Amino acid sequence: MTANFATFGNDLHAGRRTVPIVARRRRWYAISLICIVLLSSIAVLRGPNLGIEFTGGSEFQVAGVSDTAQAPARDVVREHVPDNEPKVTVLGQDTVRVQTEQLDSTETAAVAQDLASAYDVSTDQVSTSYIGPVWSADITQTMIRGVIVFLLLVAGVMALYFRNLKSSLAAMGALVHDMLITAAVYGVVGFEITPGTVIGFLTVMGYSLYDTIVVFDKVRENTEDLTGQTRRTFEEQVELAANQTVVRSINTSVVALLPVGSVLAIGAFLLGAGTLKDISLALFVGILAGTYSSIFLAPGFLVDLRRRERGIVAHTEQVLRARRDGQGSAPEADSVADAGDSWSSDAGTEPEDAPDDDHAAELPAEDSAEEPGGSGLATDRTARRQPRRTTRRRRRSTEGGTR
Repeated sequence: MTANFATFGNDLHAGRRTVPIVARRRRWYAISLICIVLLSSIAVLRGPNLGIEFTGGSEFQVAGVSDTAQAPARDVVREHVPDNEPKVTVLGQDTVRVQTEQLDSTETAAVAQDLASAYDVSTDQVSTSYIGPVWSADITQTMIRGVIVFLLLVAGVMALYFRNLKSSLAAMGALVHDMLITAAVYGVVGFEITPGTVIGFLTVMGYSLYDTIVVFDKVRENTEDLTGQTRRTFEEQVELAANQTVVRSINTSVVALLPVGSVLAIGAFLLGAGTLKDISLALFVGILAGTYSSIFLAPGFLVDLRRRERGIVAHTEQVLRARRDGQGSAPEADSVADAGDSWSSDAGTEPEDAPDDDHAAELPAEDSAEEPGGSGLATDRTARRQPRRTTRRRRRSTEGGTR
């Protein structure tokens, strides 16, 4: 199977096979739009599960419990704060975390004491912390500001790198898709949104951009001399670039997903560690979405943004006209034509109907003789020129051409 996949990748890179990625870009757009709308609808119905870092409040962690049931914690909090519904989660195998609204110092001490009694542990095993609304508001604003600045800087750097603003816009479109998919899946799963989640989102953004840059760099290489050839249109060159990088993108994603998936499984199901769980889920979903967008969306975005440019429209018409006239050809045929052009320039101004060397040898002697009044210079020149003509004929025959 590995050998077959490697052969398939080689065929894609050489252009012997083509997966219709750009040609069917409308289909990929529709699939992404349906997924975003469906997942976002479910996430909105469930509501965001914001962590205490963004909402503020009090947090209690009861360690070393023999029973991780959530009911005792809910009963204790409702007894002291009847109007508050606590958020109770289990961390690892023997720790219960309880998050409530803002409590004063007296209420905090009372809840901690009752939690220790409810879970039959000492008060030393109950830790408390408090996050005020001002700090949570600052964290939220800092997160939003950091994401916006990151997007602006990346857009500018990519525009300078590719020397084309539309390439930057296409990459940013794919990046927005990845962020929406990741956020929607996060909302559907119901994991808590914490600063660790934001770190995962920023990491996903970097990975998605890296994968897209790999594809666009190949596009730039293929379209560097776009108007100097009539083999492929701009869209076909982008299609070729997407096919040439698809295997590399898949391999890179698989290698990245293996450790991230392991961290997600250990953090979510074995240890119950909130930070590991938050970061790894964002990374896992984001890497999958980034691989999909860099292959199936970003090249299509680029084609749609640039296909109406005057130079690209003119070149596309030229390629299609050449194909209709029978002049368009495969890369190998183009190479043969180029060889014929170089031979013609080497042959100088020799007329098209000039006799071949073999036929020249069969001419009568008087046709080759010196004309009356001549000085013999023409005959000497003919004799000297004949070997060069034979050399050109021999070189031309080795190249596989015919006069």
